[in-house]
Amino acid sequence: MKVTKSDITISAVAPKQYPNEGLAEIALAGRSNVGKSSFINKMINRKSLARTSSKPGKTQTLNFYLINDQFHFVDVPGYGYAKVSKKEREAWGKMMERYFSERDNLRVTLLIVDLRHQPTNDDIAMYDFLKFHQIPVIVIATKLDKLKKAQIPKHVKRVKETLALTDNDFVIPFSSETGQGKEEAWQAIKAYL
Repeated sequence: MKVTKSDITISAVAPKQYPNEGLAEIALAGRSNVGKSSFINKMINRKSLARTSSKPGKTQTLNFYLINDQFHFVDVPGYGYAKVSKKEREAWGKMMERYFSERDNLRVTLLIVDLRHQPTNDDIAMYDFLKFHQIPVIVIATKLDKLKKAQIPKHVKRVKETLALTDNDFVIPFSSETGQGKEEAWQAIKAYL
């Protein structure tokens, strides 16, 4: 997909703030610092529309990015970050649960995991939560460029087995550095638009 226009529409914390044009939404979920913002920036050919941070837990709102005036990427707060108060984590959890369970515009969720490491218990819980709510999932395994070519199949297999992916779900190895996996990711996303 050729992205010619991309803008942040709104950072929302409640449904009344969500965009209401009725456009399809592609959510991005993953633990803090897994590379969701870098993924967005690589996909839309922008250096810093989605703000990246070396400090985990930076995204605390649902950030809606309008792409080509056709659909939204929705970056949700990262999970699994300990240095946030329990109360804050609960508030994020409620906000995310409400979005995922009630949002009709949501077409698919990109579950972003780090290919170098075994998916965490939080990754498994997120995958199970999405399946429970019958939300389609595409697993994007980032940091592909950090592995040797020979290691990749073993790591992809580990992601599939750890998350216990169903037959219709798959893993797309991806690098925000090299752009490897970008075309495959767009192909998978386009099926939901």
